[in-house]
Amino acid sequence: METSATFMYLAALAGVFLLPGPDMALVIATGAARGAGIALVTALGIAASRAMHVLMSGLGLAALMAAHPGALQLVRWGGAAYLVYLAVKVLRADLSLDAVGAVAPTPGASFVRGFLTNLLNPKALLFCSLFLPQFVSAGGASVPMQYLWLGTLLVLTGLFFDAIYALLAARITRRVKSKSGAGKYVLPTVFVVLAGRLVAS
Repeated sequence: METSATFMYLAALAGVFLLPGPDMALVIATGAARGAGIALVTALGIAASRAMHVLMSGLGLAALMAAHPGALQLVRWGGAAYLVYLAVKVLRADLSLDAVGAVAPTPGASFVRGFLTNLLNPKALLFCSLFLPQFVSAGGASVPMQYLWLGTLLVLTGLFFDAIYALLAARITRRVKSKSGAGKYVLPTVFVVLAGRLVAS
């Protein structure tokens, strides 16, 4: 994968991980309610689930391409349509915590919650299946090797953004609580700031 293509891929991933969703909401809620440590464990669970999605989508794509090489073009068109859908969703994003539920109190439970929140989201597997092929080169290295590289970047980039959300949520909550005791307003404030960032981007 060329350097320019890698930067384009990372830029696309950054845009995806700035999109509000259940993973972001869970990490922020955990960081605000339980602190950075537990939130980072939750982020690790999400990262493990993303790796599973990459593996499942990669195996499926490799088998599909081996049987029907022309199917890659269909996947590309489907991926393009899905990326347009993501662009529209950014403009209409709802930052509510309805899908988050109660925050897990222990590291083990937090890891499992993060893992299952992502693993049981069918859109996450669909995303991997449609997004990654956009950056697979037919004339490059073998498809499994390209998928391994792309998947590794996806998991690490997602973990990077989740870690930032966890640390920021924990830090802002700690400062607000120490100054005014208005901790209950932290999550709404964080979500409004994220919404403003999405509109401005």
